Formats: sequence, structure tokens, C-alpha cells
Amino acid sequence: MIFDKYDVIVVGGGHAGCEAAAAAANMGNKTLLITMNMNAMAAMSCNPAVGGIAKGQIVREIDALGGQMGIVADKTMIQFRMLNKSKGPAVWSPRVQSDKFEFAAEWRSVLEKTNNLEFWQDHVDSLIVEGDIIRGVHCQMGGDIYSKTVILTNGTFLNGKIFIGEKSFSGGRISENASYGITEQLVSLGFEADRMKTGTPMRIDGRSIDFSKLSEQKGDDDVTGFSYLEVEKPKQQRSCHIAYTSLEVHNILRKGFEKSPLFTGRIKGIGPRYCPSIEDKIERFADKDFHQLFVEPEGRTTVEYYLNGFSSSLPEDIQYEALRHIEGFENAKIFRPGYAIEYDFFPPNQLYHNLETHQIHGLFFAGQINGTTGYEEAAAQGLMAGINAHRLIHDLEPIVLRRDEAYIGVLIDDLITKSVDEPYRMFTSRAEYRILLRQDNADARLTEKGFEIGLATEERLNHYKNKYEKINELVDFLKTTNISPDKINGLLESKGTPGITNKMRLAQILTRPQINLRDMIESVDYLKTNYDLNNESVRNIIEEAEIIVKYEGYIDKEREVADKLNRLENVKLSPDFDYYALNSLTMEAREKLTKHKPQTLGQASRISGISPADISVIAVFLGR
Repeated sequence: MIFDKYDVIVVGGGHAGCEAAAAAANMGNKTLLITMNMNAMAAMSCNPAVGGIAKGQIVREIDALGGQMGIVADKTMIQFRMLNKSKGPAVWSPRVQSDKFEFAAEWRSVLEKTNNLEFWQDHVDSLIVEGDIIRGVHCQMGGDIYSKTVILTNGTFLNGKIFIGEKSFSGGRISENASYGITEQLVSLGFEADRMKTGTPMRIDGRSIDFSKLSEQKGDDDVTGFSYLEVEKPKQQRSCHIAYTSLEVHNILRKGFEKSPLFTGRIKGIGPRYCPSIEDKIERFADKDFHQLFVEPEGRTTVEYYLNGFSSSLPEDIQYEALRHIEGFENAKIFRPGYAIEYDFFPPNQLYHNLETHQIHGLFFAGQINGTTGYEEAAAQGLMAGINAHRLIHDLEPIVLRRDEAYIGVLIDDLITKSVDEPYRMFTSRAEYRILLRQDNADARLTEKGFEIGLATEERLNHYKNKYEKINELVDFLKTTNISPDKINGLLESKGTPGITNKMRLAQILTRPQINLRDMIESVDYLKTNYDLNNESVRNIIEEAEIIVKYEGYIDKEREVADKLNRLENVKLSPDFDYYALNSLTMEAREKLTKHKPQTLGQASRISGISPADISVIAVFLGR
């Protein structure tokens, strides 16, 4: 017998699988990560970047809970930008351009240094199920491997099929085999499965690009990163560039539409609304004469470039011809064409909020298998699945993050209560509590929880406590300290805001939109002496203290609303609740509630088709 019995088996070594395996093992579980290709663990199949709008918040939440993605991204960054900085802090989002080779290598190093974690390179073709309980997996080479729980993170590999023009072939990623057997077995056990589609652009030889014709996009001077720990980051950044399509480019691409699997119906899967292929964009936005493209380096030293916004499944000759009519790419050479990939997923309404399946006890789904897209969304689900597999093994209550607690909570709740009709990706607009769920305060929201559940380390907890002690000190100073006109009016007038005639609290002055705390530091001796703007941790303290002071009223109001709505979250519902016994419920409500199996009254209220009257009926029945 090669294998012992494991606590957790993770199937798939992508972003969900890596985070799930690390979490389960770090919490003390004997864990096995099975992947078809150990050389492709944490591969960046598409865009070589981490974070972005709302996604950056997710990475910070993963980090605050004790996950690894933020640390790996920080160590391997080649560019950092804080997006939406011209808007309010509720939508600021960090983004890192990563060296995709270093990123995967660093992740593998993290996993290989993780206690309780073992690896096996093989193809899982079926699950071992007894009644409605998972018992393990069956591998092509290794035979039966037994465990208490299984987490499926199969990504795009389940019956994956790749399309380039009229050509198609099986694969989970270019040059990598698809996975077969699991879908068919789960469908036979009563699961619903469907098909989804995503794609990727061509990769270009940077030596053949004329960058003088492109707009340069440099990284920020102030590099914050993702992790709240003090992670050493590379000093040197690489620039990205911006290019544009044209009507001529669009017309060339249109020549290939008759051979496009997207338009001929050979691709049946649902495609992403918010990351469409270039041919989809031309078709959907026919009135637009151009589309913006981002030219992104794949690594620190490589000449390989990713053309963000030019995803395509058109014939490679059409892709190539169109590329060469983009300004700056007249002499471009490509390493490989873009392609579309279609794969199986399982509608996530078949899951509880802990990501365990309804039908099989101990079986968890995470990542693209749930109909999501994006490294960050996958990693977040992997982390929560790993945590909750541990909780299930030890007969502990599941960890379910609320919508006012984390973007991760919004993500999982949306998936399960609203399900998906297209690959789901996170946006700030999906969260009703954006002011509470800022990127700067993820540690305040989640670090203590991460420590309590046994994932975040004591070092991380102490780092968080020390940081907030200093933030609170600064906020108290601003709220209690008066400043005289002669000390501050010069700054006020230089910023185009009226001076003061009497002493005024620093916090009151800071609420003016023209004034920021960094500027104020130069005018206040105590601040100037005690807050060194050259220190990154000091800059983070200043940033968050300023947000707390400037937006205190809005934060309090949003917290009040969230607290009122959270009362419904405290009303638990049994998964075996017989909704058909409540004759006062509409038939639609009975059907949907039975299908979704909400665990709280709050979750029930967010299911499409469930009315406030339906919720009142259940509440009255429960004696509320």
C-alpha cells in the first residue's frame, strides 16, 4: 500500500487547489494534493497578473485569513498599481503584474515547505462514494486513495476542449491533457452539470514589437503590495504598454467569423460577459471603432508578452493578420495563437455556503468547477474549502463569511443564492457594503478570525494588533488636537480651501476634500517628528487613519444598515426543512428553497424569486 488514509485530498493544482491544500495542511490535516502535472502547479494560464478591481480586495482578504496568494504575488511582482486611486477609497484596488514563472515556482516552494502536505502526480478519474459519503478517489496509476474529505478544484480540465478556428482538440490547457470520468460519475449520482467557455490571447515575441508607437504604463512609486506582513518585494518594476485596435483590424477579424467556433455554434458553453473575446467585442459593440489593449510582460526577463483584450478563437492566420495591423505590431511575431476552451462546471446552487455539496457529505467544490473565472476568485474558494474541510473533520461549525465581512462572502453567497448564467467574476459593484469592505482594512475584518480558526499565525495577529494600536493613536490625536490658524492656513490656502480664524480640530480640517493627511504632516510638528513618510508601514497607517476620519459618518451608517440586515443571518434553517409543508408559500418559493437549501433566513431572502412575503411566512412559522 503506497498511501495512508488522508484527512483531505485536493484534486487539482491550480490556484484553488494550491490554496486549499495549503490551508488544510497548515491547520494540521494530513493532506494529499493530486495533480496531473506537478510542473504546472499555480500556472498563470491567462493574464500574468494578480488583483485588480475587487479582485485585489479578495487577495488581501486571503492574506488576512492566513492564505498564501498575497505573499507569493508580492515576492514575484514586476509591477504594482493601485487602481481607482482617483475615486473614493471604497473602490481602491491593488493590482500586481507578476512574473508568471517565478509565481508558479514560489507557490511550489511554499507547498513543498508545508508540513502535513504530500503530493501525487496522477489523473483522478472517479470518486469513491459510499451511499452519500465521500471515501476517497480513484487514480489511473495509483488506484484507490482514501480520505475523510475531498476538494475538487479541476479548473478547465473536466472534459476540456480547445478551439482555434475550425480546429478543435481535447485539453485542459494548451499542451496539457483534459480530465475525464468525474463529470459522468457525478451526473449519475444526481448532480447537474453544464458547459462554460473561456479563452486566452496569443503570446507575442517582445523583440518584434515597436514600443515607441505604444503608450507606456509605469507602476506606482508607492508600492504597497498585498500582504499585511512585511514581505520583501523586488525593487525594479517593468512597464506595461497600451495599444488600440482600429476599424481595419476589426474588418480583418470579421473575415474569420464564418470559421469562428463562437459564431458557428460549435462552442455551446456560456462565455464571460466581462472578459469577452475580441470577436465577441466587435460583434456586441459594433458601433465602436477601436478597443483598448494592454501589452503586458509575462516575466522579469522574458521577451514573451501577453496582449490583454485580444483573446480569440479565430483561425491563427486571421489572428496574426489582424495583429500586424495594430500600430506597433506591424512586424510582430507570435509564440502561439489565442484559443478558446470549453469545459464542464457544476452550477453552484448544489453547494452549501461552506462549499460542501448537497448530495455527497465531505465533498467540496472550489474554483472554476463552480462557474467562476479568475485566479483570485478561485484561490478564495480554495481557501474556504480547505478551512471548511478541516472544520467538518473536527465536527466544528462551518466558517461562512458574511456579505458585510468580506468580498469572499459576497462571492460565495452570490454563487450559491443567485447561481451563474455566465462565468462569475468579482466587481466592487456586486458588494452592497463597499465602504466596509475596503482593501486597506481586510486585516481588521479577518485576521482575528483567521487566528481563531487556526490558520493565521500569532506573528500575523501581533502584526495586526500593533498596526491598529498605532492607527487608533493617530486617529485619537487628530480628533483631540487643535491647531491654530497661523500653523495651518498656509496649507489650506495653497490647496484652494478657506483658512480658519480660530483654533480647529485637526480631524475637522482633514474632512475637507482638498486636504490629505500627508500634506498635513508637514504643518504639524508632532506628526512631522513621529511619522516618516519614507517608511511603507507608516504610509499604510497614515492612509487608513485618514480614511477612518474622512469617512467616519459613511462607515457608521453602512455598519448600522448591515447590522439590521444581519438579524436575518442569525435565523438558522435546517437543510432538511420541508418547505412544501408551508401552504402559504408560493409554489416557486417552495421549489427554489428546496433546491437551494439555504442555511439562514438571510440567505433565503437573497434567492431569486423569493419575496419578502415568503420570508415573513417562514419567520412566522419559526416563531420570529
